[in-house]
Amino acid sequence: MIAHFGAILGCIPSLIIYAVFRARGPFTAQESKEALNFTFPLTVLAIMLHLFSLLPGIGWVFAILVVAIWLFLTISGVRAGINANKSRPYRYGLNLRLFK
Repeated sequence: MIAHFGAILGCIPSLIIYAVFRARGPFTAQESKEALNFTFPLTVLAIMLHLFSLLPGIGWVFAILVVAIWLFLTISGVRAGINANKSRPYRYGLNLRLFK
């Protein structure tokens, strides 16, 4: 559940939970890996867009996109965390599944 709720901070919470607690059980491993696979690409994209937001003139467009990604991560993470709290597995609609 915390791996999903941690999406508000990007991929760092889910990475830590996956690395430390995946041996705790199959549900913990599955959900933390799902959260990591969802948050990692979006966090990298948000960092790149944040760097582009420093460009004069058009940087505001990238800043708006960074905020939109953050909102999307936050709302999706809360939805997934609520399901994980009810012991129901959650699958994100768009997920790259980079970590196996």
